[in-house]
Amino acid sequence: MPHALALMLLVALPITLLAQSPTAVGFHTISITDPVSDSTMPGYVFYPTTGRAGITWRGPYEVHAVLDAPPTAGQKPLVVISHGHGGSELGHHDLAVYLASHGFVVATLRHPRDNFLDDSGDGHAEVMIGRPIQVQATISMLLGDSLWKALIDPGRIGVAGFSNGGYTSLLLMGAVPEFTRFLDHCKVPSDDPNFCGSVKQVEAQVAKEHPGETPRQFLSAMQGQLHRWGNMADPRIKAAFVMAPQSLVFDSSGLSSIKHPVFLYYGERDEVLLPRDNVLHIAPLISTLAGIRMIPAAGHYVFLSPCSAELDKEAPAICRDPSGVDRMAVHAKLNADALAFFRKALMGPG
Repeated sequence: MPHALALMLLVALPITLLAQSPTAVGFHTISITDPVSDSTMPGYVFYPTTGRAGITWRGPYEVHAVLDAPPTAGQKPLVVISHGHGGSELGHHDLAVYLASHGFVVATLRHPRDNFLDDSGDGHAEVMIGRPIQVQATISMLLGDSLWKALIDPGRIGVAGFSNGGYTSLLLMGAVPEFTRFLDHCKVPSDDPNFCGSVKQVEAQVAKEHPGETPRQFLSAMQGQLHRWGNMADPRIKAAFVMAPQSLVFDSSGLSSIKHPVFLYYGERDEVLLPRDNVLHIAPLISTLAGIRMIPAAGHYVFLSPCSAELDKEAPAICRDPSGVDRMAVHAKLNADALAFFRKALMGPG
């Protein structure tokens, strides 16, 4: 009997390991209707495939997935990724591929007026309030589509976001911003010259577009539009993986409505969103904080996917990290942490 049991275990072990091994990944282009701008948003869906592994080039992005490969059957957890200010729907393609290779469906989108082609909405309601509405529209589109709804478990949905996408993720979890905190933070701009320089640019734009209106009046008016396109919080979302978030606009009251787990990640030397005023400011205020991790010596853009040689030539500022920071190694850990977090937070039937 013991020998028979041992034989059964030896036979079963490879099957178990195979079931837990990463699979090849497919991806598909999608178009989402934006309730904010009444336009369409491009994006992608990544998913496990029964086909072969492969690499597809999309512009300067080397995506380790095969376009329109056949998906594996069965409902899976969904994670939507929200990019940062001036970002792209492929800015975090390695995270999307990694999660998909471990049994998730992952969707990305390009936020209107806050992307690499057009960032004219920076500091305006269409971006500061509209972003979470756009993520919600992406989820609703997928759950309403005959193909994707068969592959997604509607009870297991999470969000991941970087920078302005981290801010977006917190809004979707129930956080409420206080926009005048931008001005309060920048009373002494020399304390945060990078961020406050951007705030000054927005102030100049506001003065041009709304003559006679002070920046505080403009932000107060935007505060009154928090429900302009509906509730920013989405009860369908049960977990958020938040990377280097723009989060100085939140106080303890604004974060008290978060009821589901949040994992925070940041670079020690983030020069764009200073950790002391953003991620480290909110960490002790989130009652459902599942974890926080710091990347030693890293700057803000370390969270973007490792760059191809082509992208490095086009955009060195977002591709090159400080000496001693290995973005490939960072992402190996980051992606594994995201997978572990979402597996635990979205655990459920199936």
